[in-house]
Amino acid sequence: MRTSNSALAEIVEAQALQSWFDSVSASPRCKWSLVTIGDAQCYVSATESSILVNRVLGLGSVGQPTTDQLTRIRQFYEDAGVSRFFLHVLPDRFGPDYATLLQAAGYERYRGWMKFSRGAGEVAPVTTDLSLRQIGPEHASAFAAIVSDAFDFDVDFQAAIAALISAPNWRVYMSFDGATPAGTGALFMHDGMAYLDFGATHPKFRRRGAQSGILSMRICAALEAGCTSIVTMTGEAVPGDEQHSYRNIQKAGFEETYLRENWIPAGK
Repeated sequence: MRTSNSALAEIVEAQALQSWFDSVSASPRCKWSLVTIGDAQCYVSATESSILVNRVLGLGSVGQPTTDQLTRIRQFYEDAGVSRFFLHVLPDRFGPDYATLLQAAGYERYRGWMKFSRGAGEVAPVTTDLSLRQIGPEHASAFAAIVSDAFDFDVDFQAAIAALISAPNWRVYMSFDGATPAGTGALFMHDGMAYLDFGATHPKFRRRGAQSGILSMRICAALEAGCTSIVTMTGEAVPGDEQHSYRNIQKAGFEETYLRENWIPAGK
C-alpha cells in the first residue's frame, strides 16, 4: 500500500523529534521523557513548559483512537505535573465524530499547524546583507539562545536545544551580521525526506532576509543531498496574525499540504 503524503510528513517529523530527544535524554540534567501509550508517542517534561517538548505524535497511526487511550494520555501528563500539552490530531485517522470523542475525553481544540511540502524545482534567489552558513558546536549556545527566545523555551532548557547541533541527521544553520549571530534554522534528513524546523531571528535583525536566506539554504542543502520531498510547518492562518513565516514558506516554493489540528486539555 502506498503511504500518503500526510503520513510521510508525519513520519519524518517524528524521526526528527526522536533524533533530537535521543541526543539529550541521556544527560542527567535533561528532564525530558518519552512514553508510548498505544500508538501515541508522548513526550513530556515537567520542567519545560513548551508545547514543542510536551506533545503527542503518532495518534491514530495504527488504529483508530479510543476514549480509553485518550483518557490515559491526559492522565499521564496530569500525573507528570504537566497541565498543558499538544495532542496532534489528523482528522482522517479518526471517525466522523472525532470532535465529540475528543471533547468527551477532556480535550478542546487549539490553533492548528499547517504542514507544507515541496519537491525539486527552482529555489528562488534571496537578497540579504547577512552572511549565512552551517554552524558547529562553537555556535551552539548562540543558536540555543535565539531559538529559546523565539519559541518561548525556558532558559534552563537551552542546553537541550544546543544539543541539536550534534543530533544524528540534523544540520544547523545561522545568519550573521559580521560576527554577531542573527538568525537560525535547522534541517533534518532521512531516507530521502527532509524536515525544516527552528527558523528564528533575533529581534534586532528582522526584515533583513535572515529567515528567507536560511530557508533557501536549507532547501538547497536538502536537494543536493538527494531528498525528493521537503516538509515544514507553521501555525495555521488566523485573523490578526501577520503570518510572516507562512508567507516566507510559500515564497520558497512550498505548498499547503494539510492542516494538523492541535488539541489541549480542556480549560488549559
